[in-house]
Amino acid sequence: MENDARLVPLSALQHMLFCPRQCALIHLEQQWAENRYTAEGRILHERADHFGHERRRGIHTAMALPLSNKALGLTGVADVVEFDETSGKTTVTPVEYKRGRPKAHRADEVQLCAQALCLEEMLDLTIEHGALYYGKTRRRKTIGFDDVLRDLTLRVIADTLALFDSNRTPAAIYEAKRCDHCSLIDICQPQVMGKQRSASQWLVRQLQSLDE
Repeated sequence: MENDARLVPLSALQHMLFCPRQCALIHLEQQWAENRYTAEGRILHERADHFGHERRRGIHTAMALPLSNKALGLTGVADVVEFDETSGKTTVTPVEYKRGRPKAHRADEVQLCAQALCLEEMLDLTIEHGALYYGKTRRRKTIGFDDVLRDLTLRVIADTLALFDSNRTPAAIYEAKRCDHCSLIDICQPQVMGKQRSASQWLVRQLQSLDE
């Protein structure tokens, strides 16, 4: 990767899988707005986002560890990475902190897997699993980095790089379950912009019919 400016933030992968338009608004247009959900997430991350190290009972924990994978075009920071030396060999486990509960979609898992891909390149080893810590349940969920998740993560990385290269924000598509909880809904205006897109498409079809 010759140009570091093209490196994709790890957080963009989660946004991309959740909603490509959200990803573009945040990372291409630099738009942001906060609601209760993002505020809770920010407060949870503030507890882990201070760079530091600690060692307890053979486990070395690194907080706010910078990550990168130049081959894949990724950069970012891991909330926590644990280096467990208790078994005689070092086992590396990335841990990502999230507000709320485990989700039906795999956006959190993709972001965590991408962290593992960065660590694998940086440390020249294979990482078999990581963990997601959810603020509502206050429990870890172990995530195995199997071929299915790795393939999905690589596809999302490729799609996000393509979005960044295009420098274009996708059109709005309103979906109540997704959009109504998004902090960017007032900026995105999916109901209004979606109708404008439909009207534009209708006009194009009418003009095309006149030419036939």
